[in-house]
Amino acid sequence: MSTAQLETAVIDRSLREADPEVARELTGELGRQRSELSMIASESYTHWAVMEAQGSVFMNKLAEGYAGLRYSAGCDHVDAVERLAVARAKSLFDAEHVNVQPHSGAQANAAVYDALLDPGDTILALDLAHGGHLTHGMRLNFSARFYHCVAYHVRPEDSLVDMEEVERLAREHRPRLIVAGWSAYPRQLDFSEFRRIADEVGAYLMIDMAHFAGLVAGGVHPNPMPYADVVTSTTHKTLGGPRGGMVLCRGEHAARIDTAVFPGQQAAPLAHTIAAKAVAFKIAAGAEFRDCQRRTVAGARIIADRLSTPDVAAAGIKVLTGGTDVHLLLLDLRESELTGRQAEDRLQEIGISVNRNTIPFDTRPPLITSGLRIGTSALATRGFTAYDFTAIAEVVASALLPGPDVLELRERVARMADKYPIYQALSADLD
Repeated sequence: MSTAQLETAVIDRSLREADPEVARELTGELGRQRSELSMIASESYTHWAVMEAQGSVFMNKLAEGYAGLRYSAGCDHVDAVERLAVARAKSLFDAEHVNVQPHSGAQANAAVYDALLDPGDTILALDLAHGGHLTHGMRLNFSARFYHCVAYHVRPEDSLVDMEEVERLAREHRPRLIVAGWSAYPRQLDFSEFRRIADEVGAYLMIDMAHFAGLVAGGVHPNPMPYADVVTSTTHKTLGGPRGGMVLCRGEHAARIDTAVFPGQQAAPLAHTIAAKAVAFKIAAGAEFRDCQRRTVAGARIIADRLSTPDVAAAGIKVLTGGTDVHLLLLDLRESELTGRQAEDRLQEIGISVNRNTIPFDTRPPLITSGLRIGTSALATRGFTAYDFTAIAEVVASALLPGPDVLELRERVARMADKYPIYQALSADLD
């Protein structure tokens, strides 16, 4: 066999032929996702078309720069898909400018800080333990190392963001940037009030919609664009696209944002991920996606209602804020027999994935926690209706109450998973 023939043979090998160990783990993960139910708030099931684009030949293309301004040849098709992604995102969120190159939500946030701030400037954002994000000022994160981060909190009596404290801290610290956004908060934020406070102290307003971008696209959550100078987001979670980020902004900030992304934060973009983002934005503009987002929010409310009933409350389990407006709810287990970790393990035992989560005023360490975060985006994407969410709410409640019948609950979860199969086009052995 010639060298050229050998190279062709290698390049055309399937994953199972080239690396059976990784193929085995992928096969196992496919089986897990098919047989279990994901209720992790930051997860969903992306569309098959998105995965096709993500795993495409665009992966081979170096495309440093922006569409029409690349630093290498052969970028016509990459330019076309990036322009599609930008145009679709602008239309979807009514944005004046969009940069789709950030590799993650964290890099999108870093680019905004780089574009609008100088090192040492003050950022006012929601405390991580109260529902914020690592990049909003967690002490070990770059955001706290490079900038002076001041945290606002939720009120102890109702776990809602304390807007009086936001205003007081803004007047006291005169931040250059105020961040409105969260990773574990079950209510909509008052964007207009954040805008008023930002204007009063001369601050930029950044809204991080990483968790609720899909709800915005689906018309079941207010669009932050009219209120913010800059909006950042991931492109997965409720949006259902590939893992990545984006920045949306007013036109006046476009040049600074683009420069901060490239060359400021990263070099060549991931062309295959941008193609997948373009596909996700097109799907998100459709009627089926809007219906999915309606079911997502309705499902979260159904579960919150079930977990607010007297039998659950008697077991020491509390739904924070009394319910939810979005795709997730938070449980306070401080008076329960369970820690967050024990509750996560118990649900995993019956085939439901959730995540333990620190809650406001938690006294347990982050690896244990007194909270549980439950999301509905993945199940709605899978096809769950109000009837199904009512059934899964009962399963979750039964699992968290004392003395659950684990075997019976596992069988009920398996039947629900079988009712809504996923990725049927993908063979079980990944040929």
